[in-house]
Amino acid sequence: MKDEAVARAMRSAGGGEGYSVKKSGDATVVLVGFPSTGKSTLLNKLTGTKSEVAAYAFTTLTVVPGAMEHKGAKIQILDIPGLIAGAAMGKGRGKEVIGVVRGADMIVILVDVFNSSHVDVLMKELYDAGIRINTAKPDITIKKTSHGGIRVSSVGTLDLDTDEIRSIFAENKMMNADILIRGNATQEEVIDAMLGNRIYVPAIIAVNKIDLIEESQRMDIVRDLKSRFSMDPAMISAHTGYHVEQMKDRIYDTLGFMRVYLKPQSEAADLEEPLIIRTGSTIEDVCRKLHRDFVDRFRYARVWGHSVKHPGQRVGLPHHLKEGDLITIIIEH
Repeated sequence: MKDEAVARAMRSAGGGEGYSVKKSGDATVVLVGFPSTGKSTLLNKLTGTKSEVAAYAFTTLTVVPGAMEHKGAKIQILDIPGLIAGAAMGKGRGKEVIGVVRGADMIVILVDVFNSSHVDVLMKELYDAGIRINTAKPDITIKKTSHGGIRVSSVGTLDLDTDEIRSIFAENKMMNADILIRGNATQEEVIDAMLGNRIYVPAIIAVNKIDLIEESQRMDIVRDLKSRFSMDPAMISAHTGYHVEQMKDRIYDTLGFMRVYLKPQSEAADLEEPLIIRTGSTIEDVCRKLHRDFVDRFRYARVWGHSVKHPGQRVGLPHHLKEGDLITIIIEH
Protein backbone atom coordinates (compact mmCIF):
# COMPACT_ATOMS: atom_id res chain seq x y z
CA MET A 1 0.00 0.00 0.00
CA LYS A 2 2.71 2.43 1.04
CA ASP A 3 4.65 1.86 -2.18
CA GLU A 4 1.50 2.68 -4.14
CA ALA A 5 1.02 5.90 -2.17
CA VAL A 6 4.64 6.87 -2.76
CA ALA A 7 4.34 6.05 -6.48
CA ARG A 8 1.24 8.25 -6.64
CA ALA A 9 3.05 11.08 -4.89
CA MET A 10 6.01 10.72 -7.26
CA ARG A 11 3.82 10.64 -10.37
CA SER A 12 2.23 13.91 -9.37
CA ALA A 13 5.55 15.43 -8.35
CA GLY A 14 5.82 17.32 -11.60
CA GLY A 15 6.27 20.64 -9.83
CA GLY A 16 3.18 22.47 -8.61
CA GLU A 17 2.78 26.21 -8.24
CA GLY A 18 6.15 27.87 -7.81
CA TYR A 19 8.00 24.57 -7.73
CA SER A 20 9.16 24.07 -11.29
CA VAL A 21 12.77 25.24 -11.24
CA LYS A 22 14.86 25.42 -14.38
CA LYS A 23 18.14 23.67 -13.71
CA SER A 24 21.18 25.78 -14.46
CA GLY A 25 24.93 25.69 -13.96
CA ASP A 26 27.16 22.62 -13.67
CA ALA A 27 25.06 20.88 -10.98
CA THR A 28 22.03 21.41 -8.75
CA VAL A 29 22.15 21.02 -4.96
CA VAL A 30 19.01 21.07 -2.85
CA LEU A 31 18.84 22.04 0.85
CA VAL A 32 16.50 19.63 2.65
CA GLY A 33 15.40 20.22 6.22
CA PHE A 34 12.50 20.95 8.52
CA PRO A 35 11.13 24.50 8.61
CA SER A 36 13.36 27.01 10.45
CA THR A 37 16.62 25.07 10.45
CA GLY A 38 18.37 27.97 8.70
CA LYS A 39 18.17 26.89 5.06
CA SER A 40 17.48 30.41 3.81
CA THR A 41 20.34 31.89 5.86
CA LEU A 42 22.69 29.19 4.54
CA LEU A 43 21.59 29.84 0.94
CA ASN A 44 22.30 33.55 1.43
CA LYS A 45 25.77 32.80 2.83
CA LEU A 46 26.63 30.30 0.07
CA THR A 47 25.32 32.34 -2.84
CA GLY A 48 24.52 35.90 -1.82
CA THR A 49 20.87 35.36 -2.84
CA LYS A 50 18.29 37.06 -0.66
CA SER A 51 15.91 34.32 0.40
CA GLU A 52 13.33 35.55 2.90
CA VAL A 53 14.69 34.88 6.38
CA ALA A 54 12.47 35.06 9.46
CA ALA A 55 12.58 33.41 12.85
CA TYR A 56 9.39 31.44 12.29
CA ALA A 57 8.51 28.33 10.28
CA PHE A 58 7.29 28.17 6.66
CA THR A 59 8.81 31.41 5.32
CA THR A 60 10.04 29.67 2.16
CA LEU A 61 6.83 29.03 0.22
CA THR A 62 8.37 28.56 -3.18
CA VAL A 63 11.72 27.19 -4.31
CA VAL A 64 14.39 29.90 -4.13
CA PRO A 65 17.35 29.28 -6.46
CA GLY A 66 20.79 30.77 -5.86
CA ALA A 67 24.07 30.38 -7.77
CA MET A 68 27.32 29.53 -6.01
CA GLU A 69 30.61 29.81 -7.89
CA HIS A 70 33.42 27.71 -6.43
CA LYS A 71 36.70 26.58 -8.01
CA GLY A 72 35.36 27.49 -11.44
CA ALA A 73 32.13 25.50 -11.03
CA LYS A 74 28.72 27.15 -11.18
CA ILE A 75 26.50 25.30 -8.72
CA GLN A 76 22.78 25.98 -8.44
CA ILE A 77 21.58 25.78 -4.82
CA LEU A 78 17.86 25.44 -4.15
CA ASP A 79 16.22 26.45 -0.89
CA ILE A 80 12.97 24.49 -0.77
CA PRO A 81 10.03 24.73 1.63
CA GLY A 82 10.81 22.84 4.84
CA LEU A 83 10.00 19.15 4.64
CA ILE A 84 7.58 17.86 7.25
CA ALA A 85 7.02 14.28 8.38
CA GLY A 86 4.77 12.58 5.84
CA ALA A 87 6.03 14.63 2.88
CA ALA A 88 6.57 11.52 0.74
CA MET A 89 2.86 10.78 1.16
CA GLY A 90 1.99 14.28 0.02
CA LYS A 91 1.54 16.01 3.39
CA GLY A 92 2.08 19.77 3.38
CA ARG A 93 3.32 20.58 -0.11
CA GLY A 94 5.31 17.36 0.16
CA LYS A 95 4.71 16.05 -3.36
CA GLU A 96 6.05 19.16 -5.03
CA VAL A 97 8.99 19.44 -2.66
CA ILE A 98 9.95 15.79 -3.18
CA GLY A 99 9.67 16.33 -6.95
CA VAL A 100 12.34 19.06 -6.76
CA VAL A 101 14.59 16.88 -4.56
CA ARG A 102 14.37 14.00 -7.03
CA GLY A 103 15.73 16.25 -9.78
CA ALA A 104 18.82 17.34 -7.82
CA ASP A 105 22.42 16.16 -8.30
CA MET A 106 23.13 16.34 -4.56
CA ILE A 107 21.26 16.80 -1.28
CA VAL A 108 22.34 18.74 1.81
CA ILE A 109 20.37 17.40 4.80
CA LEU A 110 20.23 20.38 7.16
CA VAL A 111 19.31 20.15 10.85
CA ASP A 112 20.08 22.46 13.74
CA VAL A 113 21.98 21.60 16.93
CA PHE A 114 18.78 21.29 18.97
CA ASN A 115 17.15 18.84 16.57
CA SER A 116 19.93 16.60 15.23
CA SER A 117 17.54 13.64 15.69
CA HIS A 118 15.55 15.08 12.75
CA VAL A 119 18.11 13.47 10.44
CA ASP A 120 16.31 10.13 10.97
CA VAL A 121 12.95 11.56 9.93
CA LEU A 122 14.39 13.33 6.89
CA MET A 123 16.26 10.18 5.80
CA LYS A 124 13.03 8.20 6.12
CA GLU A 125 11.04 10.76 4.09
CA LEU A 126 13.62 10.65 1.30
CA TYR A 127 13.76 6.85 1.40
CA ASP A 128 9.95 6.59 1.27
CA ALA A 129 9.99 8.89 -1.76
CA GLY A 130 12.29 6.50 -3.63
CA ILE A 131 15.45 8.57 -3.06
CA ARG A 132 18.52 6.49 -2.22
CA ILE A 133 21.29 8.45 -0.55
CA ASN A 134 25.02 7.69 -0.99
CA THR A 135 24.17 4.31 -2.47
CA ALA A 136 25.45 2.92 -5.75
CA LYS A 137 22.68 1.91 -8.12
CA PRO A 138 22.51 -1.91 -8.02
CA ASP A 139 23.70 -3.51 -11.26
CA ILE A 140 20.46 -5.34 -12.04
CA THR A 141 19.04 -5.66 -15.56
CA ILE A 142 15.40 -6.71 -15.94
CA LYS A 143 13.97 -7.61 -19.35
CA LYS A 144 10.26 -8.36 -19.47
CA THR A 145 9.42 -11.38 -21.63
CA SER A 146 6.14 -12.85 -22.86
CA HIS A 147 6.74 -16.38 -21.54
CA GLY A 148 9.29 -18.62 -19.78
CA GLY A 149 8.69 -17.47 -16.19
CA ILE A 150 11.28 -15.63 -14.08
CA ARG A 151 14.82 -16.57 -15.17
CA VAL A 152 17.64 -15.35 -12.94
CA SER A 153 21.32 -15.29 -13.83
CA SER A 154 24.05 -13.71 -11.73
CA VAL A 155 27.69 -12.70 -12.05
CA GLY A 156 29.63 -13.03 -8.78
CA THR A 157 28.34 -14.14 -5.38
CA LEU A 158 24.60 -13.67 -4.81
CA ASP A 159 23.19 -14.31 -1.32
CA LEU A 160 19.55 -14.28 -2.46
CA ASP A 161 18.23 -17.52 -3.85
CA THR A 162 16.17 -17.72 -7.04
CA ASP A 163 12.94 -18.59 -5.19
CA GLU A 164 13.16 -15.41 -3.10
CA ILE A 165 13.60 -13.34 -6.26
CA ARG A 166 10.70 -15.13 -7.99
CA SER A 167 8.40 -14.47 -5.03
CA ILE A 168 9.29 -10.74 -5.07
CA PHE A 169 8.30 -10.54 -8.75
CA ALA A 170 5.19 -12.69 -8.25
CA GLU A 171 3.99 -10.38 -5.47
CA ASN A 172 4.21 -7.53 -7.97
CA LYS A 173 2.34 -9.48 -10.65
CA MET A 174 5.39 -9.89 -12.88
CA MET A 175 5.49 -13.49 -14.08
CA ASN A 176 7.88 -13.46 -17.05
CA ALA A 177 11.26 -11.75 -17.10
CA ASP A 178 14.99 -12.32 -17.61
CA ILE A 179 16.95 -10.91 -14.69
CA LEU A 180 20.72 -10.40 -14.65
CA ILE A 181 22.32 -9.45 -11.31
CA ARG A 182 25.98 -8.41 -11.27
CA GLY A 183 27.52 -8.59 -7.81
CA ASN A 184 25.48 -9.10 -4.64
CA ALA A 185 22.01 -7.63 -4.06
CA THR A 186 19.54 -7.43 -1.18
CA GLN A 187 15.78 -7.96 -1.42
CA GLU A 188 15.32 -4.18 -1.14
CA GLU A 189 17.66 -3.60 -4.09
CA VAL A 190 15.82 -6.15 -6.23
CA ILE A 191 12.52 -4.42 -5.41
CA ASP A 192 14.08 -1.02 -6.23
CA ALA A 193 15.34 -2.31 -9.59
CA MET A 194 11.96 -3.85 -10.39
CA LEU A 195 10.04 -0.64 -9.58
CA GLY A 196 12.56 1.32 -11.68
CA ASN A 197 11.68 4.75 -10.27
CA ARG A 198 14.43 5.09 -7.68
CA ILE A 199 16.87 8.00 -7.71
CA TYR A 200 20.47 7.57 -6.46
CA VAL A 201 21.92 10.82 -5.10
CA PRO A 202 25.00 11.77 -3.07
CA ALA A 203 24.28 13.66 0.17
CA ILE A 204 25.93 15.24 3.19
CA ILE A 205 24.54 16.10 6.62
CA ALA A 206 25.04 19.67 7.86
CA VAL A 207 24.34 20.71 11.46
CA ASN A 208 23.57 24.43 11.76
CA LYS A 209 23.63 26.96 14.65
CA ILE A 210 26.68 25.42 16.32
CA ASP A 211 27.55 28.87 17.70
CA LEU A 212 24.73 28.36 20.22
CA ILE A 213 26.22 25.34 22.03
CA GLU A 214 29.42 24.31 23.82
CA GLU A 215 32.30 22.45 22.13
CA SER A 216 31.58 19.28 24.17
CA GLN A 217 27.96 19.23 22.92
CA ARG A 218 29.21 19.65 19.34
CA MET A 219 31.48 16.63 19.74
CA ASP A 220 28.54 14.55 21.06
CA ILE A 221 26.47 15.42 17.97
CA VAL A 222 29.37 14.55 15.62
CA ARG A 223 29.92 11.19 17.35
CA ASP A 224 26.21 10.36 17.33
CA LEU A 225 25.62 11.17 13.64
CA LYS A 226 28.86 9.51 12.56
CA SER A 227 28.02 6.28 14.38
CA ARG A 228 24.46 6.12 13.02
CA PHE A 229 24.93 7.28 9.43
CA SER A 230 28.65 6.68 8.74
CA MET A 231 28.88 10.28 7.59
CA ASP A 232 31.01 13.13 8.93
CA PRO A 233 28.51 15.97 9.49
CA ALA A 234 29.50 19.48 8.42
CA MET A 235 29.27 21.55 11.63
CA ILE A 236 28.38 25.11 10.61
CA SER A 237 26.85 28.39 11.67
CA ALA A 238 25.11 29.96 8.70
CA HIS A 239 24.39 33.05 10.79
CA THR A 240 28.05 33.80 11.64
CA GLY A 241 29.50 32.19 8.49
CA TYR A 242 31.53 29.67 10.55
CA HIS A 243 32.78 26.77 8.35
CA VAL A 244 30.72 27.97 5.36
CA GLU A 245 33.84 28.07 3.13
CA GLN A 246 34.70 24.46 4.13
CA MET A 247 31.12 23.54 3.30
CA LYS A 248 31.58 24.92 -0.24
CA ASP A 249 34.60 22.60 -0.61
CA ARG A 250 32.52 19.71 0.72
CA ILE A 251 29.75 20.36 -1.83
CA TYR A 252 32.26 20.66 -4.68
CA ASP A 253 34.05 17.43 -3.68
CA THR A 254 30.81 15.47 -3.13
CA LEU A 255 29.56 16.43 -6.60
CA GLY A 256 32.73 14.90 -8.04
CA PHE A 257 33.77 17.60 -10.49
CA MET A 258 36.75 17.47 -12.78
CA ARG A 259 38.30 20.00 -15.15
CA VAL A 260 39.01 19.48 -18.83
CA TYR A 261 40.37 21.99 -21.34
CA LEU A 262 39.25 22.80 -24.87
CA LYS A 263 41.60 23.19 -27.79
CA PRO A 264 39.94 24.63 -30.91
CA GLN A 265 41.18 23.01 -34.12
CA SER A 266 44.64 24.35 -35.15
CA GLU A 267 44.60 26.92 -32.33
CA ALA A 268 46.26 27.07 -28.91
CA ALA A 269 44.46 25.39 -26.02
CA ASP A 270 42.51 27.57 -23.59
CA LEU A 271 44.18 26.69 -20.29
CA GLU A 272 42.72 29.70 -18.47
CA GLU A 273 39.07 28.62 -18.59
CA PRO A 274 38.56 24.94 -17.80
CA LEU A 275 35.27 23.25 -18.63
CA ILE A 276 33.80 21.84 -15.41
CA ILE A 277 32.22 18.41 -15.84
CA ARG A 278 31.22 15.57 -13.52
CA THR A 279 33.58 12.66 -12.93
CA GLY A 280 32.75 9.84 -15.36
CA SER A 281 31.63 12.24 -18.11
CA THR A 282 32.07 11.32 -21.77
CA ILE A 283 32.80 13.27 -24.96
CA GLU A 284 29.03 13.22 -25.56
CA ASP A 285 28.45 15.01 -22.22
CA VAL A 286 30.98 17.69 -23.23
CA CYS A 287 29.27 18.13 -26.63
CA ARG A 288 25.86 18.58 -24.95
CA LYS A 289 27.32 21.14 -22.59
CA LEU A 290 28.90 23.16 -25.39
CA HIS A 291 25.95 23.27 -27.80
CA ARG A 292 22.80 21.23 -28.29
CA ASP A 293 23.66 20.62 -31.99
CA PHE A 294 27.15 19.27 -31.34
CA VAL A 295 26.07 15.65 -30.77
CA ASP A 296 24.21 15.50 -34.09
CA ARG A 297 27.04 17.24 -35.98
CA PHE A 298 29.86 15.34 -34.23
CA ARG A 299 32.51 13.68 -36.41
CA TYR A 300 35.26 12.78 -33.93
CA ALA A 301 37.36 14.21 -31.09
CA ARG A 302 41.06 14.22 -30.32
CA VAL A 303 42.20 13.91 -26.71
CA TRP A 304 45.52 14.56 -24.95
CA GLY A 305 45.80 13.37 -21.34
CA HIS A 306 45.35 10.49 -18.92
CA SER A 307 42.26 8.99 -20.58
CA VAL A 308 44.08 8.04 -23.80
CA LYS A 309 47.00 5.78 -24.68
CA HIS A 310 48.77 8.29 -26.94
CA PRO A 311 48.59 12.10 -27.35
CA GLY A 312 45.98 13.40 -29.78
CA GLN A 313 44.21 10.03 -29.91
CA ARG A 314 41.06 10.02 -32.02
CA VAL A 315 37.95 9.05 -29.98
CA GLY A 316 34.18 8.87 -30.31
CA LEU A 317 31.21 10.10 -28.24
CA PRO A 318 31.28 7.26 -25.62
CA HIS A 319 34.92 7.97 -24.62
CA HIS A 320 35.26 8.59 -20.84
CA LEU A 321 37.40 11.58 -19.90
CA LYS A 322 39.77 12.15 -16.97
CA GLU A 323 40.84 15.21 -14.95
CA GLY A 324 43.01 17.60 -16.95
CA ASP A 325 42.31 16.12 -20.41
CA LEU A 326 42.72 18.41 -23.40
CA ILE A 327 40.01 18.03 -26.07
CA THR A 328 39.52 19.07 -29.68
CA ILE A 329 36.04 18.38 -31.05
CA ILE A 330 35.56 18.13 -34.81
CA ILE A 331 32.02 18.75 -36.06
CA GLU A 332 30.42 18.94 -39.50
CA HIS A 333 29.90 22.52 -40.63
